Amino acid sequence: MDGRINSGRATANKMTPEQRKERALKGVEARKYKDSLPSAKFDGKLNIVDLQLDVAVLDNEKRVITQQAVWNALDRPSRGNARIPNTPVFMDAKNLQPFISDDLKEVINKIEYVDTKGNIQSGYDATILPLVADLYLKARENHALTNRQLDTALKAEILVRALAKVGITALVDEATGYQDARAKDALAKILEEFVAKELQPWLKTFPDDYYKGLFRLYDIEYPPVKANFRPQFFGNITNKIIYDRLAPELLPELKKMASKEQKRARLHQFLSENVGHPKLREHLASIVTLMKISKDKDHFFELVDTVHPEFGKTIPMDFGK
Repeated sequence: MDGRINSGRATANKMTPEQRKERALKGVEARKYKDSLPSAKFDGKLNIVDLQLDVAVLDNEKRVITQQAVWNALDRPSRGNARIPNTPVFMDAKNLQPFISDDLKEVINKIEYVDTKGNIQSGYDATILPLVADLYLKARENHALTNRQLDTALKAEILVRALAKVGITALVDEATGYQDARAKDALAKILEEFVAKELQPWLKTFPDDYYKGLFRLYDIEYPPVKANFRPQFFGNITNKIIYDRLAPELLPELKKMASKEQKRARLHQFLSENVGHPKLREHLASIVTLMKISKDKDHFFELVDTVHPEFGKTIPMDFGK
């Protein structure tokens, strides 16, 4: 430390008064810029497949992943400036551009923030990871990749499958320790909304993102005019993509139990606390992730059948000609 201080003093002594003033002004501007950036409340390592990716939750509750972590996830070496303006370097190849989705375009802006150690970091909205992985898979489906990019697509396929198991938001929260703070905040909201305690278990189990995803896939305006409006057929979809795929013969058993109740009950209320509910939350996180990376409802159901096939059904495999 003393060496750096002495070196700084020696450099300053060699400067003219104008140079020292310019240096001081630059320092002031740098501090102002740093103070203007969001700060990480939590950061940590996201363990996925065989990787440890740097992630954080900012003070504005934005979940971010560092730029280098995205490179590492795709198993690509990092490089300098992008070849296409306003496009991250890991997706700036010309052959990829036709396959960039609107959802991906919304999260390609770089986010600078101050990490918990006080250093400025560059990253992106964490949802960019499954979206950019899906980009490579779409390009591969259309035979648009180079031989070198095929290796990246294979890595992307592994990433999508892994992320679909739990959901990127839940993974980041777990890696950073944010889920503990989030749980305390949720408890405070429950207390504030004590009059809605009968409804709370349903809202807590099925997140807003689940219904938001269904509304988007079926091209229905969201949020609905009436806050609690849900199309009746959503119930059938939920049975098909959730309860039918949690465990063999689970749905008929839940319906049988619900029919014995004097009052109307939600199916999830009959799941066991130690096994049923954790499995349901894990499955929901996966389904929400698949919704976010699906281009339409047909694509979504295709992904669901691939990642979570119904019990007793085989997945059709295309082995080519």
